[in-house]
Amino acid sequence: MPRWPLVFPLLLTVVTAQPAVQPQERDLLSRVRRLTVEGRRAGEGYWSPDGQRIVFQSEREPGNPFYQIYALDFSSGETTRISPGYGKTTCSFFRPGTDQILFASTHHDPRSRTFQQEELDFRASGKERRYSWDYDPEFEIYAYSEKGKSYTRLTNARGYDAEGSYSPDGQWIAFSSMRDAYNRALSPAEQKQLDVDPSFFAEIYIMRADGTGQRRLTNVNGYDGGPFFSPDGTRIVWRRFDESGLIANVWTMKLDGTDQRQVTDFGSMSWAPYIHPSGQYLLFASNKLGFENFEVFMVDVAGLKEPVRVTYADGFDGLPVPSPDGRRLAWTSTRGGGSAGQLYLADWNHEAALKILKAAPERKK
Repeated sequence: MPRWPLVFPLLLTVVTAQPAVQPQERDLLSRVRRLTVEGRRAGEGYWSPDGQRIVFQSEREPGNPFYQIYALDFSSGETTRISPGYGKTTCSFFRPGTDQILFASTHHDPRSRTFQQEELDFRASGKERRYSWDYDPEFEIYAYSEKGKSYTRLTNARGYDAEGSYSPDGQWIAFSSMRDAYNRALSPAEQKQLDVDPSFFAEIYIMRADGTGQRRLTNVNGYDGGPFFSPDGTRIVWRRFDESGLIANVWTMKLDGTDQRQVTDFGSMSWAPYIHPSGQYLLFASNKLGFENFEVFMVDVAGLKEPVRVTYADGFDGLPVPSPDGRRLAWTSTRGGGSAGQLYLADWNHEAALKILKAAPERKK
């Protein structure tokens, strides 16, 4: 997927209760500005270790209606395409200490250009459908060398392999995979589930940066995805959906899959978690305040306090990623109008965040 859930089933009840501590957006975010303008949509911006660039996905390539991966250099203002330009891509990430950039792609699929044309024809027909993510089983994870301008395929298993990120030392990759739905015979009930919602089979995996040593860390029904490493590299934070696909919460665990801890219990779709470089709290997105009104929240990393709202804009605000120095925030938002998101950037007030979190009420058990 993006590391974001884009198929929204109808909820029977919308929970509208708000956290007790309610700062205004301006208390935490200043100098809010739109970072991307080109293309139909853009999102999922992840920082280079030096904070000088962001890698992201965008629908802007001529003749290709699907996301491709781009890197934006803040000093020059130049944007460079990282992916081949054809096929579908998602979920990019800089590898620390190297010239490599990770992303998921289907460009190896010989049907890629056929799928592109079919999508272009559909859009040209004037027909519409609700935007949803395509869990294409051809998605595999690649590493791109900027110096060598070459691609190395890291996964080769039937089933969606995507949503990858590097550990702080660049030696490990955590990712989400739906390979368990394709590497064995499914029961009739499982096959029906796969036809309706492939993400049900998504689990968190880890592998070395060269693609070796792949092993599964989670084994629970429902979508486990969007994993990221903690700043000290000792834990993984991710989102876990229940079997219905209606409720998601933020979890953390050790790199071997043990000590799994639930951080949020919001009774809503809470996902896209990312730990602040200080290691003291994390940011995530949730539709706690309305089914299609996603906002960014923050919560202490142990989940002992009630989450606190960060953004205040109708529509979608999500996929928050703090800069390496913890002083800026990149996120995806529709606040500019329409239903297609773009990347936004703001200065982040870390000191205010700590003060607000300290005053937040204890999480209700």
